[in-house]
Amino acid sequence: MKIVVLVKYVPDATGERSFAADGTVDRAGSDGLLSELDEYALEQALQIAGDRDDVEVVALTLGPADAADAIKRSLQMGASAGIHIIDDAVHGSDALATSRVLAEALKKAAPDLVICGMASTDGTMGVIPAMIAERLGWPAATLGATLSVADDDLTIRRDTDVASLTIQARLPAIVSVTDQSGEARYPSMKGILAAKKKPVESWTLGDLGIDGTTVGLDAAWSKVVHTTPRPPKEAGRVVIDEDGAGSAALVEFLTAGKYI
Repeated sequence: MKIVVLVKYVPDATGERSFAADGTVDRAGSDGLLSELDEYALEQALQIAGDRDDVEVVALTLGPADAADAIKRSLQMGASAGIHIIDDAVHGSDALATSRVLAEALKKAAPDLVICGMASTDGTMGVIPAMIAERLGWPAATLGATLSVADDDLTIRRDTDVASLTIQARLPAIVSVTDQSGEARYPSMKGILAAKKKPVESWTLGDLGIDGTTVGLDAAWSKVVHTTPRPPKEAGRVVIDEDGAGSAALVEFLTAGKYI
């Protein structure tokens, strides 16, 4: 069995983030890392692989040169190999174009199962798995809190506000898992050293048979036309309790702000 895990290199959510002049995320202006939500997907793939010799786990990413760090982290965690789709023409692609590139890459990689995180931590759209499944004609089982695979079938449990649903699909299929599916492992020293010897392929749009003019910012159906920096935090109001007047001042403040 071959499992491809879609991983994404995203700006660190704890750092300062901004937009470039063309309305895209300024990735060069902040540190990046493997999306935390994709680590859950990778963990599920590694659990399926376990100690079995017949399961190969491949991490696939689409992004600029720095996105190689997402592949590196995946290999350190235990993935068998990596695929990096890198092409300047992809810059600024929307979800439609991104799903097309990834779908063509998956056709080339020919996996039995594709596992994704529930969303990316930068765009947070969560639509890519379903879009890819539509393009490939595969079943999609999304937002799984659990995932199990037996022979040619997979099963997920999707938890909603009112019920838990059990969903089954026949392989090949695409799955997304939530952050409830299980904590991702940390790379061991053995894994870090082994990652240096694992194979990583680099593919361009030409390798996938995609015309660069059909993707990217100019071909996007939606664009960011204007951004406004987030205003700095204002200093909080200090209520001083003098001669017992503090409680009255606090009530007045909460009432004026309609907090009570």
